[in-house]
Amino acid sequence: MTVQLHGRIDSTNAAKVEQELLPQVAGQREVVLDAQDLAYISSAGLRVILRIRKDVPTLRIVNVSSDVYEILDMTGFTDMMSVEKAYRVVSIEGCEEIGRGANGTIYRIDKDNVVKVYNNPEALEDIRHEREVAKLALILGIPTAISYDVVKVGNSYGSVFELLNARSFSKILARESDKLDWCVEEYVKMLRLIHSTVVPEGKLPDMKKTALSWAKFLQEHLPEAAGKKLLSLIEAVPHDNHMIHGDYHTKNLELQNDEVLLIDMDTLAVGNPIFELGSIYNSFVGFYECDHEAILRFQGYDWETGQKFWHKSLSAYLGTSCPTKIKEVEDKARILGYARLMRRSIRRGAVETEAGLAEYEHWKAELLELLNRTETLLFDRNELEIQAELSKLDEVRSFLEERLDSTACKPKARMQIQLAVEEIFSNIANYAYQPQSGKATVRVEVSNEPVSVTITFVDHGVPYDPLAKEDPDVTLSVEERGVGGLGIFLTKQIMDDVAYEYREGQNILTLKKNL
Repeated sequence: MTVQLHGRIDSTNAAKVEQELLPQVAGQREVVLDAQDLAYISSAGLRVILRIRKDVPTLRIVNVSSDVYEILDMTGFTDMMSVEKAYRVVSIEGCEEIGRGANGTIYRIDKDNVVKVYNNPEALEDIRHEREVAKLALILGIPTAISYDVVKVGNSYGSVFELLNARSFSKILARESDKLDWCVEEYVKMLRLIHSTVVPEGKLPDMKKTALSWAKFLQEHLPEAAGKKLLSLIEAVPHDNHMIHGDYHTKNLELQNDEVLLIDMDTLAVGNPIFELGSIYNSFVGFYECDHEAILRFQGYDWETGQKFWHKSLSAYLGTSCPTKIKEVEDKARILGYARLMRRSIRRGAVETEAGLAEYEHWKAELLELLNRTETLLFDRNELEIQAELSKLDEVRSFLEERLDSTACKPKARMQIQLAVEEIFSNIANYAYQPQSGKATVRVEVSNEPVSVTITFVDHGVPYDPLAKEDPDVTLSVEERGVGGLGIFLTKQIMDDVAYEYREGQNILTLKKNL
């Protein structure tokens, strides 16, 4: 029940107001006192409100002016009941849209300020949540803007932020194509900062739980085996307290006076980076695979720019230009991206239109194909899974070189490491799976204590310990020498440590070189 309060409630009329109000609220479980037209209240009026509160424990007072709110606050009423200030009204008519997310749209209302208008008309709790998580992010070292005011916008609410002379990365990309590489660099720098930030337990929602809800929703929309596979892949991702943004795209990065700021913080969560990459894939590619013009309407730049930005950013984030590594992680991200898009399409009724159904069927077909050949959503920047074929040797070399570039590796040591890696990978390619083919994993780890490089090779081929073979006698003459066995011998000579083990159906060979 909502009751309007008017004018003044003081010693001269408090008794009359009480006689009018108490019968109205008697027996009501929920009562809201609307104070929009209340200009003044004295202690006599406060006693009336206190009597109503005794009868109605859930009493709320809304649309309270600043002056009346101050009285209620000083007398402890804001602690006894819900008291909501009146909000100034802001119009967004004719305002430039500078960002759009899952929960709201951001408009520039003047040269210094923007307002985020929430989709939910009852958004006060959403606003409170976003302000809290934005403050948490700022404390943890993430540069962001903090809302300084809450306003009424049409039938909903908005948060006001000061963003003086700020431009989104989307606007920069749309108007200054020569800045693409700079935007990629700054975008990835911020992403790595986010993903390196550890959040205290329980402060942010777990993105894994959200992703599991997508998979559970899709169980009745996927073949049984595929649905179970999707669930098991997500369940196998371990809990991670590192921050993820959840809606990280170029409209949510702002350049303000040479400082890059992250905005739209209501989707902050914790989790493995693969959940973030799935969302990022959708922002630049997934949403627009069937309608290339849609990215222009949302991001402000064309399909080619979105694809280029995604691939350059993923390459920079992983620290590699190796196409096999980039494709491996992209495919894992696509699984989560498509699952989210399918659920969204069903829930919003898009599948009821011809175009929406075509999109849905496309995403579903892609998801099923990916599920059929993916065994884990986890990835490691230092690890390359590749077909054990000699034609892939150049990719292995490039991957190794990129990792060595981060070390003070001298030319001689670099050459020796390259030689050893070539010898081992060639052996795996030539013998591990013959006459079939299979995959090999190459892991490159750099340690600082002591400074060293460790390269680990893993394959699922025929069990074989190359170290068990006797070393060739290099003192023999040409006529007496065999033509094989030098690769492993060279590797043992030039590396500081070589070890082999066969475990859980895997050949594992580890090389170490001290730098």
